[in-house]
Amino acid sequence: MPDPAPKLARRSANRHSSIRSGRTIGERREKLETASERAAVHKKIKKRQNFRIFATVLSFILVAAGLFYFGSLFFGGSEEEVAQVSTTITVPYAPTIEVVDEDASSTGVTGRMKEYIGQAEADLRELGYIPTKAVIPAGAIREVDFYLDGYTGFIKFTIDRGSGVSAEDTDRMLRYLAGQGITDFQYIDVRIDGKAYWK
Repeated sequence: MPDPAPKLARRSANRHSSIRSGRTIGERREKLETASERAAVHKKIKKRQNFRIFATVLSFILVAAGLFYFGSLFFGGSEEEVAQVSTTITVPYAPTIEVVDEDASSTGVTGRMKEYIGQAEADLRELGYIPTKAVIPAGAIREVDFYLDGYTGFIKFTIDRGSGVSAEDTDRMLRYLAGQGITDFQYIDVRIDGKAYWK
């Protein structure tokens, strides 16, 4: 059986259609958008781009400020703490008392020896003693003899031991001798850890 002939669309249906004969989609858009409307859209797009750039820069600044703030909390401190830390940094000690090197062939007192004498002097002063002189005996490489105000003898230190420990041993030995009624001595030797000798 042959196909029936196609039915033509009614004119009323064509009236409601969005496709218009003889006109392109681009032509319709151009007619609908005026030049001022295109400029307004372009301006709006430009504003959005500027806002995005501003928001990005602002977020980077906020992140950097946050990192700096938390970094200063964890790794730094307040200005007072920084000042306190800077005052507690150890500076090499320099002796303020007379230093005598009895070795005639010596080229001079080394920097390490001077620093040790200065540190020992400070440690002895903290314990209430007044050092008056430090002597490096002839032939001695690591020994320093300290003379204290009010005492006849001297105290033998060695730079191999901490000056603070040697000063404490000196204090203990002087208290012991005072308790025994001994006021005059030739020397006190605190060069050996845990032991002290006097003569």
